[in-house]
Amino acid sequence: MIVGIGVDLVDVPRFEQHLARTPRLVPRLFAPAERVLKPRSLAARYAAKEALIKALGGSDGVHWTDIEVASEASGRPVFSLRGETADTVAARGITALHLSMSHDAGLATAYVIAEAGERPAASTVAEAVASAGSTASTPVPTREDPA
Repeated sequence: MIVGIGVDLVDVPRFEQHLARTPRLVPRLFAPAERVLKPRSLAARYAAKEALIKALGGSDGVHWTDIEVASEASGRPVFSLRGETADTVAARGITALHLSMSHDAGLATAYVIAEAGERPAASTVAEAVASAGSTASTPVPTREDPA
């Protein structure tokens, strides 16, 4: 079940200016393995960390350098959490974090979905809507329904 969604957008040139003006931001915001990356990649990782905090519902128990954005062999971005941040995420019952990032045209963005537990079993969209207590009279379109 989805328990949180977060999104963030970073202006890469402005982010680069902040890093140039305040070099101590890099060790405060990024894990050691991230610190060697180009500014546009750091901007995307900053957006990912902000989106994660939003998906978690706040920053209590979350520390920037405990969050590392790594890549699977396929290139898919994933969070690697350590310390109090990992404990906080586990204590909130979150069992999966999904991350998507991109940077283009001077912007970096990230989107995070936090999941807890298993999804309720529902064989159709109508059953899922009914189980949520919806009284909507408009049918939910499916692939077979004309738009």
